[in-house]
Parts: sequence; structure tokens; C-alpha cells
Amino acid sequence: MYEPIRTKSVHSMAGPRPDVPHRSREEELDSQLAGYLTALLTVTDELGLDEAADHVLREIVRLRGAAPVRAAADDTSSHRPDLHRRAAAAAARALVVAESRGDTAASRLLTERLDAHRAAMSEARLATSH
Repeated sequence: MYEPIRTKSVHSMAGPRPDVPHRSREEELDSQLAGYLTALLTVTDELGLDEAADHVLREIVRLRGAAPVRAAADDTSSHRPDLHRRAAAAAARALVVAESRGDTAASRLLTERLDAHRAAMSEARLATSH
């Protein structure tokens, strides 16, 4: 009634498979952090915040070893609350990863950026309420 399995399971956990790439936890966190920083850089560039963008860019280069391709800044969007909201969200996600990997330099930078974008959103709310 029961027929034994004759082939090896594809779900076997016995040893690494050479046909599947593996990354360490640290490599995965580095990749995630660099991705979130790149998203933050994109929005920071859109806001035209050159000095802040330079700081974010340095962190990306430290993690990846190369700078990402950047878009031209849009001078008309420097006070758009939706961009500050996107930047704050990207900074918050990156901060979680930076904290989990124990990267104090990135954590410090991301905390500063998060505070700056939250302040800009608060200013925008106050300006529209008056």
C-alpha cells in the first residue's frame, strides 16, 4: 500500500546546495540598508537637499563600494509634504536595519534625517492650518 520515496527531497536541509546562492545575515542586512539608503537618497535629491544627500551618499558608498546613479534635483519641490513623508518612511526603514546590524554611523545619520523630515512635515501642517 505504501511506496517509499525513491528520490531525494528538493526541500532537504542537509548541507548547502551549490546551485543556490547563499548570503550571510550581515550581507543581507548590508544589501537591505543600502537599498533603503538609495531610496532615501532619491527623495533627498528630489527635495534638493544637497548637503543631506551627500551624507546619505557617503553611507551608500561605504556599504556598496560604489555610488548609485542619481537623478537631477527638482528645484520646485523643496517643501512638498509628500516627499518629506516618503523620505521619513525610507529613513525609518533604514534605521531599523541599521540598528539591527549595529551600525552606529548610519543610525546617527538616519535619526538626523528622520527628525529633519518630521520637522518639515510639522511645519507644513502648521502652515496649512493657519
